Amino acid sequence: MYKVFINEVLVAFTERNRISGHFSVIQYQELNFDDVYFKILNGSRAKINVICDNLDNDWSNFLLNFQVRAAAGGVVKDRDDQVLWIFRHGKWDLPKGHIEKGETKESAALREVKEECNVFGLRIDNELQTTYHVFEDQDLLVMKKTYWFAMHTNEDNLVLIPQKEEGIVQVAFKSVEETKKCLDSTYENIKLLFM
Repeated sequence: MYKVFINEVLVAFTERNRISGHFSVIQYQELNFDDVYFKILNGSRAKINVICDNLDNDWSNFLLNFQVRAAAGGVVKDRDDQVLWIFRHGKWDLPKGHIEKGETKESAALREVKEECNVFGLRIDNELQTTYHVFEDQDLLVMKKTYWFAMHTNEDNLVLIPQKEEGIVQVAFKSVEETKKCLDSTYENIKLLFM
């Protein structure tokens, strides 16, 4: 299954209609992306399940509608099992950023967390799921493909510094209860990482 968010609306690509919940169902062969995109941008909140004959092939064809940009980031925990959050554009988010040419997704994730939050001593525990979301960049439709990693730091006395040139105004480790509150004010694709 592939899950992509367009204007915070879930569009799921599956080979069978086995998703529970209220979804509009469209066969991939009948998918008119321009029509779906227009409806979502004009306020439709209906989740969509796109049924594919060949999931990977249909997904690859769907990606032809976009410029695909790769990014990487982390769900970072400290010694007390608190999660590292950033606050930008009025929402809580997780540190992430683009993968530079010649860089692995792992090294990009570590670099971005360090740059955006001033966190040191990072170690990757394992790879999490990849998320997808769509946005417009001038006249381009962009599909952001973000690789996520569970990470930890055992460093003491970290001085968290938000990378202000990236629009980050606050960086903080949050407890389990505080993380639940952050999830009420974050993006839908970020919520997937905590399910």
